[in-house]
Amino acid sequence: MPGVAVGGPFTLVDQSGKTVTEKSYAGSWRLMFFGYTFCPDICPTELQVMAQAMDQLGVEGDKVQPIFVSVDPGRDTPQQLSDYVAQFHPRLVGLTGTAAQVSAATRAWRVYAAKVAGDDPENYLMDHSTYVYLMDPDNRLATIFARGTTAEDMVKGIREAMAKGPVGK
Repeated sequence: MPGVAVGGPFTLVDQSGKTVTEKSYAGSWRLMFFGYTFCPDICPTELQVMAQAMDQLGVEGDKVQPIFVSVDPGRDTPQQLSDYVAQFHPRLVGLTGTAAQVSAATRAWRVYAAKVAGDDPENYLMDHSTYVYLMDPDNRLATIFARGTTAEDMVKGIREAMAKGPVGK
């Protein structure tokens, strides 16, 4: 994906309450998906595919950190994220932050996210992008997986990217 500027610096909080930055994951390939824990359909489906891909990678998966970034900081607390990501994969990290921190991260990743207002201000949906990003160990975009990518195709894409090595080297 030469020439595509996706990703960048961020400061967020993981599901244990620890502050993390993009440097916290330096040296690892990262599968990143942006969504929210109250998502009724797309997020659980995409996270399940990511989890299946991680399992199918076997020991190669040790080089990949799966990350779920919340686009709903109002409801997705670290505890909420902890409970949610545990349902998918033991290595899946959940990240959240203040509204400003999440907004900065979504801008850096060119993620669309907007609250869809309903009758109840506490019961709402989020409209959001549905891509899974594979970032290389140097925090550069290696590839993007569109919604509906199978775990098998994701594994193939990850292996191809890892075989090529970090982007631009």
